[in-house]
Amino acid sequence: MALEIEKKIEELGIVPVVVLQDAKDAEPLARALCKGGLPCAEVTFRTAAAKESIRIMAEECPEMLVGAGTVLTTKQVDEAVLAGAKFIVSPGFDPEIVDYCLEKKIPVFPGCITPSEIAQAVKRGLRVVKFFPAEQFGGAATIKALSAPYVGLKFMPTGGVSAANLKDYFGCKAVAACGGSWMVKGDLVAEGKFGEIERLTAEAVKLAAEIRK
Repeated sequence: MALEIEKKIEELGIVPVVVLQDAKDAEPLARALCKGGLPCAEVTFRTAAAKESIRIMAEECPEMLVGAGTVLTTKQVDEAVLAGAKFIVSPGFDPEIVDYCLEKKIPVFPGCITPSEIAQAVKRGLRVVKFFPAEQFGGAATIKALSAPYVGLKFMPTGGVSAANLKDYFGCKAVAACGGSWMVKGDLVAEGKFGEIERLTAEAVKLAAEIRK
């Protein structure tokens, strides 16, 4: 299962990072992402609406690959998976969360920004890790440097990634996909501008395809 999800994420190239304040926005947002060509979302556990939003997205748009982000506890892992999340993303490398997910065969992408953290991920057999916050920790240049001794490991940079620097990240062979929120900004969701989200998503898909060809 983990390998299938990793392949799907790499195929899509971009993982929209979603923060939802109200679960009522989950369905129209999911449909906008699907219509825009990105049937995928990392719904962050930063709000009380996260769990219900994941459930709605997973039920109403079964073609979507829905995951949970900013997962900080094993309890949140259980809540997310029960709601329908297919993968877990944590901002840092928490051995308890990673081991818990591996034990339950739940795909997990922990945040790794140092060789020591990456070593722990490799030791556990992980093939893809999150690199967060990407821009603040040196962006693509740092990923290239870290990937040299860890051949075969892929990174999913998130944090400060945008249409403006997407080319830099995809220029690094070790980047599996980029996580970003520029097409799903909070104000657009709050104002119900789902048509605009669909447009920005389609633009992101087109840009990624042009860069990666």
